[in-house]
Amino acid sequence: MLKYRDLSETNELYQLMIHPTVFPYVRHKVNSDEEYLFITKQLLEEEQLGKTISRTITDDWGQPIGTITLYDIQDGAGFLGTWIGVPFQGKGYNQAAKHEFLKELFFEKDIHTVFLRIRKENEKSKRAAQKLPYVIDATETNPALYEEINAGETKFDLYKIPKDLFYIVSANDQSNEEEQAM
Repeated sequence: MLKYRDLSETNELYQLMIHPTVFPYVRHKVNSDEEYLFITKQLLEEEQLGKTISRTITDDWGQPIGTITLYDIQDGAGFLGTWIGVPFQGKGYNQAAKHEFLKELFFEKDIHTVFLRIRKENEKSKRAAQKLPYVIDATETNPALYEEINAGETKFDLYKIPKDLFYIVSANDQSNEEEQAM
């Protein structure tokens, strides 16, 4: 479901990313697969410096279908960016990838808060975020950050995933699964 980024898959990912319903919402807007290769190399360098954590989302057969990245890591917090190619949307990959990535961030890395900055007009991403039981609206709990991300022309909704809430929800889900298995 998730794997470390690999430069050999950038062309395939670029072809999925440029779809008109995906491209407006990606962080790095590039105009060629060569530019996407360059951006991916930069991300890998930033990961070595502890500024980002990025993974490729794969389908059930291990083929790359999108990416999930924690950007702007500072003091144990960062911003989540995820995109999945159109043929793979609506098949449960987004929720599964987020859950797996958050487990890595919270339990293997030194991350305690993940923020989601979603464009106000991106209804599909807002619905996907609101389906996750560990996502909370951060507009009122983090007003300074909300103001900061909305200082420009583009307007965003702000959500967050705290490590403790993710842990509680995940532990409860696991407990329910074990009960049902008995």
